[in-house]
Amino acid sequence: MVVDLRKTLIVMPAFNEEAAIGGVLAEVFKTNPGIKCLVVDDGSRDRTSQISRSAGAIVATLPYNLGVGGAMRVGFNYALANDFENVVQVDADGQHNPDDVSRLVAELRNADLVLGARFAGSGEYEARGPRKWAIVILAKILSRSAHSKLTDTTSGFRASGPRAVRLFAENYPAEYLGDTVESLVIAARVGFRITQVPVAMRTRAGGTPSHGSLKASVFLVRVGVAILFAFLRPPVTSRNGQFS
Repeated sequence: MVVDLRKTLIVMPAFNEEAAIGGVLAEVFKTNPGIKCLVVDDGSRDRTSQISRSAGAIVATLPYNLGVGGAMRVGFNYALANDFENVVQVDADGQHNPDDVSRLVAELRNADLVLGARFAGSGEYEARGPRKWAIVILAKILSRSAHSKLTDTTSGFRASGPRAVRLFAENYPAEYLGDTVESLVIAARVGFRITQVPVAMRTRAGGTPSHGSLKASVFLVRVGVAILFAFLRPPVTSRNGQFS
């Protein structure tokens, strides 16, 4: 299926990704002709910004690290200001396959938010221990809230359609796990349709993960807190009525 990507913006949060980001961007542009990519350099101390510009990306450089949620909020606002209809979040480390971008965007014809799901029959990615159980529990809770079967609610590979872009430009959460878990709750509670397509995750192309083993060990507790606060907070409202 041929998908017109001229109104789609890839937003790529990046923190100290000089080892991987050049190759990732080259693959993005090769597999998605005509697409624009905004790299949000989230307070990097290396050559992430310079390499990204040389590779053909638009670059927003943040003075200090805000985390993925803060970087994505920058991306959503850039998309609104520059007349992009859709936003696709892609990791800077090469774990997301850019060839799947068009599949996510195509599904936006039937949904407001599309997740690239790692546990939906494609690829061999497997979570273990507390992380696995947290993902399973989250999937059950959020599937009920979204009225749609979701298997990978912590996936950062996702496409947002026009209504979701407007919503997230004002309300995208910046807390740890907020960019994945809480954003789904926010979208579900305003009635957006959320769905998923199966994708295969890849190994990191370079550099080191931003989350160490200590964070991984308390993942289950953090997920519980995140989901609790997500449901306790009042539903968001739009200042201009454009979410519906």
